[in-house]
Amino acid sequence: MPRQADPELEQRILDAACRLWSRGGERALTMRGVAKAAGTTTPTLYERYQDREDILRALRLQTRSELFSSLSRTRSLPQACQRYLEFAWEHRHAYEVLFDGFAQPPSLHEPWPSFNFMRERLAQRLGGSPRKHTRRMLSLWSLLHGTAMLMIRGGVAGPLRTQMVHSCLDAVEAIVVQAAASKGQYSGPKWPANLILGEADQSKVNAEPESNAKFSSTGRRTLSKQKREG
Repeated sequence: MPRQADPELEQRILDAACRLWSRGGERALTMRGVAKAAGTTTPTLYERYQDREDILRALRLQTRSELFSSLSRTRSLPQACQRYLEFAWEHRHAYEVLFDGFAQPPSLHEPWPSFNFMRERLAQRLGGSPRKHTRRMLSLWSLLHGTAMLMIRGGVAGPLRTQMVHSCLDAVEAIVVQAAASKGQYSGPKWPANLILGEADQSKVNAEPESNAKFSSTGRRTLSKQKREG
């Protein structure tokens, strides 16, 4: 009799990869180790995934899809932010894998639906196009991710976790209110037009920093002074 296909095998493989990654990172995630942890054989694993990177990509795409599905049921930016933190805690291992090397290919050029969803919510609050608010969204995302990782790595539970979540939400609201009051003013260099996040194959992060491309007027004055004094 031919063997029956196991409809749950691929999910067991991804779950096993999450557990191994959380225990030992890249070194722990071997094809043989994943096969054993998933209760299958290495040849069977290779029938479904070419290599470790293929497993990680499948895991990232699944986690992004699940996170977006969860966020898309919210009706406001604060609700989306709270649900983001809840999802990170409920899916701790998968969340950690999702952001390992996120700004490098291939992760950089994969869809970031949750980032875009929250950026659209931010644009609804502040006006203008979503891309106009990428830098502000990056600040919110950094705040959310930092809080999520502190809770995950710290094993935060009970009242402290509740307070951390709401402290983060208070900070998110403060950033949005300040953004509305500042009318799009930022510190530091202008956001480069060729620094693009969350837009799949259009994304790029290798834009030359403005400070490297040319001296600021202050920098030129300082350099001239140093030459005269030298």
